[in-house]
Amino acid sequence: MKHYCLEACVDSVQSAINAKKGGANRLELCGNLIIGGTTPSIGLFEEVKKQTHMETRVLIRPRFGDFCYTEEEFQVILRDIDRFVALGADGIVTGMLKEDGSLHVERMKEVMEHAKGCKVTLHRAFDVCCDPNKTLEQAKELGIHTILTSGQADCCVEGVELIKQLIKKAENQIEILIGSGVNKKVIEVVYEKTKGTSYHMSGKEVLQSQMIYRKEGVPMGLSSFSEFEIWQTKEEKIREAVFVLKRLIG
Repeated sequence: MKHYCLEACVDSVQSAINAKKGGANRLELCGNLIIGGTTPSIGLFEEVKKQTHMETRVLIRPRFGDFCYTEEEFQVILRDIDRFVALGADGIVTGMLKEDGSLHVERMKEVMEHAKGCKVTLHRAFDVCCDPNKTLEQAKELGIHTILTSGQADCCVEGVELIKQLIKKAENQIEILIGSGVNKKVIEVVYEKTKGTSYHMSGKEVLQSQMIYRKEGVPMGLSSFSEFEIWQTKEEKIREAVFVLKRLIG
């Protein structure tokens, strides 16, 4: 009998709580989802584990931007992996590429050593690599547990043909975790075409800040982002996705 996985990508304690209430069976914890996610704080990790007791994989990404890291940035990655493994993370989510777009196999070998048996997810660095089929085989050889992918497209619906190929070539040796644009309707479409059983979603909604007094015109970061909007996982969106997965897969 097939089993499904719904991994909720969260960057706050409340989002993690909402994901659990909605029925997600795994978390990817990160900071700053609004810029694609960065390494979360230790305090956030500890409180999420305390509140949810869920399997939690931690994103290790030292900065916004590409996945071609300096030696100093790579050392930060390894230190963060060591710290979160020691704190009881269930998995590590990371990835790095060389300048030519190929997987940085040598560095990923070091990541696997520092993970010390924790499950490792190769994140969407995979979606901007130059040869997804070769990278899949390299990931197998490294012992990576999961590849998070949209099929090298902006949305997983657009990447279904590659996702379908990847699932077939994975040969049940590596989990193909389908992400980007996932919701209850998308799961219906993508499952029909790929028979993929693992999905990754944030289920976010935009909430208004509780601030009554609002000083406008003083952005703390990019001026295109409102300081008075908060992204948060919505319990109902997770629950709707879980309902579809149970109906399709069981």
